[in-house]
Parts: sequence; C-alpha cells; structure tokens
Amino acid sequence: MPLWAIAIPFCLGLFLALLYRQGSEVPAIACALVLFVLVSIPVISLLISAVCEDDQLLVSKEGLSFPLMMLSLLGFRKERLWTDLSEANLYLSDKLSPHKENIPDGILDLHFKSGGTAKLSLRQMARADLEQLLLGLEVWGQNCKRSPELIAFHNQLQNENMGLDKISYTHLWEEELSRRFSATAFVPLEPEHKLKEGKLRVVRQLAFGGLSAIYLAQEDERDLVVIKEAVVPSNADEQTRDKAVELFRREAQFLVRLTHPRIARVFDHFQEEGRNYLLLEYVRGQDLRQIVKQHGPQPEAVVVKWAKQIAEILDYLHTQSPPIIHRDLTPDNLVQREDESITLIDFGAANEFVGTATGTLVGKQAYIAPEQLRGKATTLSDIYAFGGTLYYLLTGVDPEALSESHPKEKISSITGRMDDLIARCTRMEESERPRSAKEIIAILGEMIDQKKEACSTTAMPGRDQVA
Repeated sequence: MPLWAIAIPFCLGLFLALLYRQGSEVPAIACALVLFVLVSIPVISLLISAVCEDDQLLVSKEGLSFPLMMLSLLGFRKERLWTDLSEANLYLSDKLSPHKENIPDGILDLHFKSGGTAKLSLRQMARADLEQLLLGLEVWGQNCKRSPELIAFHNQLQNENMGLDKISYTHLWEEELSRRFSATAFVPLEPEHKLKEGKLRVVRQLAFGGLSAIYLAQEDERDLVVIKEAVVPSNADEQTRDKAVELFRREAQFLVRLTHPRIARVFDHFQEEGRNYLLLEYVRGQDLRQIVKQHGPQPEAVVVKWAKQIAEILDYLHTQSPPIIHRDLTPDNLVQREDESITLIDFGAANEFVGTATGTLVGKQAYIAPEQLRGKATTLSDIYAFGGTLYYLLTGVDPEALSESHPKEKISSITGRMDDLIARCTRMEESERPRSAKEIIAILGEMIDQKKEACSTTAMPGRDQVA
C-alpha cells in the first residue's frame, strides 16, 4: 500500500475535525486550498500509478497496443493497426542487454503512416518476447519497410535458435548446393510460395533436412500455422512409393483426431505437386533445447515437473487404438508455453514416411532406440527417447547414441532415483525399460511428493518434537 493511502485519509480526518471545532476561525481560501491539495494527491497518484504500471506492449494479428506512457509520442492513440506501420528500424549499441539471453542492447524504432513513432528498448524485453515481436513485424507488417539491420538481427536470432550461429556461411552454402543437386534432390519451398489454392502462404523455413522440411505459414492471411512437408524421391519404385504414401495418409488421419491440451493440433493433411503435407497448430514459446542453450542445465525439480507432463503426453498417444508411436521425441519438439506448460509440437508421421520411401533412418541419432534403428519402433522406443531427453535437460549435453544414460556421472547433485529412472528408460533391451508411460508417471508422482515432504520438513524444524 502506498504511503499516501495511509497519510492522506489521516490528514483529511484531522483537517475535517479542525474545521468542525474551529470552522469560523479558518479562512475560506486556506480551507479550500488544503482540501484541494488533499484530494488532488490521491487522484494524481492513481493516475501516475496507472501510467507507470501499464508497461506491456500487446501484439496481435490485428496490430499493436502500446502502454499509456508512450501515448505522447503516438499522438495519444493507444491502438495501431499493422497496415498503419510504415517503417521499422533497429539501432544496436555495443553493450549487451542485462538479460541472460546475451543479446545486444539497442532501440527498435517504429514509424506510423498516420503520424507518431514508438521507440522500444531491447533492454526492457526478454529474448522470447523480442522474437515474437520481430515475427509479428515479419508476418503481419507486410507493408512495413524493415531496415537491413533489423532483418539481419532477426535472422541472427533464428540461426542461434536452430544452432547455426557457429556454422560458417561457406559450410551452409556447400550444404545447400549438395542438397539441391544430389541424385535425390529436394528443393524446399521458398517464402511467399502458395499452397491449397492460395489459402496457405509460406512465411519462412523453420527446419530442413533430407527429404522433409518444416515451414511457418499464414492461413488466409491471418493465422500462423506450421506445415510439415515430406517428399518421395523420384528414384523410388512404385510399390515403395505407394506404401509410403499410404502410411503417411493413414497416420495423418489418426493425428487429426487427437485432442489433448499439451499436443499441438494437427488440422489437416493434403498432397500437392507430388509432396505430402501436415498442417499443424503454431505454438508460441521456446523449445526445451533453446531454454537449455540459453540458461544451461535445468534444476532437477524443474525437470521432474516437465517429465511428468511429457510422460502424460506419451501415455495419451500410446493408449490410442491403435497406439500412436511418436518416433521423434527430442528437446527440439517440446515447447514451453507462456504459462510454463509443456506442449508437443511435432509428429513422426512424415519421418516414418520418408524413411519408408528411402530405406534410410530418419531422426536424431542420439535419441533413437536400437529397435527403432532396425526399423521396428514400438511404444518403448518413445520411452527410450524420453530418457534421452531428460538426460539432455539435466546435463545440457545430448546423450551418447545407443547407450544407457547416467546423468549423475556428469552432475553429481542429481539424485540416485532420477539417475536410475533415466538409466532404466535408456536400457538397450526393451524388456528392461519401464513397461509404459503410466508406470513412469507413477514414479515421477512419488518423486514430486517426496520433494514436497522434504521441503515441508525443512520449513518446520522441530515439528516431531512438538507433536
């Protein structure tokens, strides 16, 4: 409670009591002046509080909503549409932002056609929020002229998220040439490419490897969605091609029917120009690999909570009829939303599709179980990948491929029970792993309860003696 909220009513009461006792002796002008001051202070304080506490920049598909403290620069217009945005410039300094994300400090300068400017300090924004704002400028502010510095900075952030910040441009160029001109050349879609008779517009590529790609797209020029693309190589025989297409279609139909609060929705699947597509929900947030890269290995208490949510997702998938095997459970495919819940954002349908068509392994080797490597994935293969994912979250290092993982060997503070759970999940033999995600959920629930009891005991020393 602010000081004036206590002092002003007290002073006002004293003054009214004085007027009651000696009203005739107090000059009218002095009385009016004192009353004006006593009433003005709370009114002015409330106005100042309202302005200072409104420090949120709201970004939506319609436009931007600025905080009250910036209204004087914006012609006292709080809401601005994307169509009104004419120019966006970025001015970076040599200093680093105080945030842990290690981004440079600077000013994002926005200009509007109807007048007014907004100068946004990078110092006051977290990295995830800044990325969302820059993405909004790119997708919805299509008529806005972005400066080369702004475009380069946005590309740098995206490259860092995809782990490309330490790869030379020469390496990227050579890799791109080898992809485009190999015997089974697969050229990914370019930005602005249209699908489904113009209803889907590719904004940019999110990931690309082998014969598949993932894109950020815009549906009906409004909603952001994710497109996962898979292609059958031209040299595949007709029988293999038909089998792969049927597998993709069948699994996609199962995925469309899934409804779970922590699984990104699969809206549709379609084929166009010989390519097969999944249309998925776009989930805002950071994937777990980004979080570990930016903040380092996560505390065990945090990982246990995440693990329980991930296990519940696997339990939902594995108890479908028939069971759905994800095949690609990694930190890259798990996103922490703004409410800190974990969401699964990708499915292995396209990966299985490409693997069947090419006869090669598709996936991240460090998280692939031995039986999946032999082309015989089961629900227990997802549990192996689950163990590898927990290992990465706790240590910040990808697990060694085809090996039993023990995070305690790298970080001694990890409890024996967590180390044992991860070791069991990553056993080479399926029969030695936990039999189901439901069994893992029970183990994690016990670990959370034990942690709560330990905290409660620590918070109340001597409880047993009092009892």
